[in-house]
Amino acid sequence: MRDFADVGTAAKRQCGLTLIELMVAMVLGLLVAAGIVTVFASTSSSNKAQNQLARLQEEGRYAITRLSADLHMANGQYCTNTGGVAKPGAGGIYLDHLRSPKVYASNLVVATGAISGALSDVSTAWGSASGSGGTYPAKPTAAYSMPSFLFTRGYDCTLTSCAPANPTLAGLPAMGTGVGSRVKGTDVISVRYINPSSGWAIGGAGNSAIAASSSAGAINTIQLVQNVAANEPPVSNFAATDLVLLADCSNAQIFAVGAVAGGLLSVPGGLNYAGSGPAAQQPESAPRVFDFNRDFQTVTYYLRVVSVNNDGKAPLTGALIRRVNGGLKADGITPARPGASEDELLRGIERLDFKYGVEDASGNTSFLAANQVDASTNCPPAELDVLTPTTGCLWRGIKSIEVSVLMDGQLPLYTLSGNDLYYSYSSDANAGLLAPSAHAIRPTDQGFSDPMLRREFNALVAIRNYNP
Repeated sequence: MRDFADVGTAAKRQCGLTLIELMVAMVLGLLVAAGIVTVFASTSSSNKAQNQLARLQEEGRYAITRLSADLHMANGQYCTNTGGVAKPGAGGIYLDHLRSPKVYASNLVVATGAISGALSDVSTAWGSASGSGGTYPAKPTAAYSMPSFLFTRGYDCTLTSCAPANPTLAGLPAMGTGVGSRVKGTDVISVRYINPSSGWAIGGAGNSAIAASSSAGAINTIQLVQNVAANEPPVSNFAATDLVLLADCSNAQIFAVGAVAGGLLSVPGGLNYAGSGPAAQQPESAPRVFDFNRDFQTVTYYLRVVSVNNDGKAPLTGALIRRVNGGLKADGITPARPGASEDELLRGIERLDFKYGVEDASGNTSFLAANQVDASTNCPPAELDVLTPTTGCLWRGIKSIEVSVLMDGQLPLYTLSGNDLYYSYSSDANAGLLAPSAHAIRPTDQGFSDPMLRREFNALVAIRNYNP
């Protein structure tokens, strides 16, 4: 019979775990923890990819929508784009004239630069050589029809150069891979159109009025009156150095004014070409006065390199920039001119390409690159008082614009496998799903990372202002 002392001693010997038992428990615990971490990492990686893809899809649709809104308005001139007596084209099809404003002002374009006379983002001055091999018209000495190359303007860019001109001549940043540079290998487009929500109506009670000589109908003065009920802008918007665009649904005229006092605009002869001048239009044709410098908007789209974390360091991506009327001055704050702005619309876009659907003299429509548009002389019937040579005459013959953008996820995902990185981009010569390094323009050439999700978005935008 065991005594109580022996029982207590045996119990003490059986307390705790052996070293082997402890090691087995630790191994089992590590295996469970590793499984949990693996599942969590996989779920987290998948969640990041899904969130990035959803954001990419949303921003891609927004980029196309925002671009389309301005491209629809390309070449818009109140209501005088086409019409008049139709002429037979080269193919026997009767085509409407292309209508452009008649320019009486002697300094519409002064020189190449971001602010060039009354126009912004002009990359080709009078008489300059075209990158497509031609020459633009010399500076006119008499009233003329505003030439096509001063309307919509596109630039095709490779990794090293752009054609038919260099957009840096228009005041845009040079291409590069550093923050603030224009993204390499991406196109640029400038469209010009009248702001349809601006201007002052001529004729009628409470509206602006024109005083003209009774002999020839030449305009002497224009009295601007703000019709608040019609949401017209204040007359103080008009500066003494601005040009007038007087338009109706039959024609348009651009001319200079002298003194501006209390909304009264005088039309001097010294600032316009001698021997001719603007003529008053009939109230029945719904004439309207616009501030040409402010209301004939130049809207330019390009891509700028930005830091995703806003610290000036990698990762980098491209931002879609909308620049209006010359953008901002060097300080990045002050508008270059009244109504000017330069805004970042969205990030995560690294490719931007355009093709232009143009109608030629035969009535045929074809899709061309910017350099091909600029080089063609097979243009539809032109307006009166057209300048020669007609280099760039197809820029007024654009009926549609095909837009292609390539969006990326902005932040690298190093857990993506090879197949996840493959993408297609229709503007490249090599078609199909390819790895980033196999594309004509590689992300690394632009300063961007390879391991990101990428998707292409496309749209065909009809130009509502050209309907012959």
